[in-house]
Amino acid sequence: MAETNQQTGQATELKPKERTDSRSRQLPPYNVVLLNDNDHTYDYVMEMLQALFGHGHELAYRLAQQVDQDGRAIVCTTHKERAELKREQIGGFGTDPRVCTCKGSMSAMIEPAPA
Repeated sequence: MAETNQQTGQATELKPKERTDSRSRQLPPYNVVLLNDNDHTYDYVMEMLQALFGHGHELAYRLAQQVDQDGRAIVCTTHKERAELKREQIGGFGTDPRVCTCKGSMSAMIEPAPA
């Protein structure tokens, strides 16, 4: 492609800009970690995981078991912005109607995932 210089009237060759890195950069991964408490049933945890993350019944049950046994479970690994959103959605999911002493949603945190 050529462009005419207005001062000299001569054509000058335009070169496309060189890309130093043609690969798109991957955002660093973050884990969404569900934290255990005694105010929510397995049914609540499973319903929440299915609704918020699209997990199937079996995976949701295994994660409910893990959070009960280990005190925490990684329920999703994604980029930071989405991890923050999912943490907020867990915190806003509401009370467990099966537990009369339940006062709110479950808690979650995010943490950098190993590369």
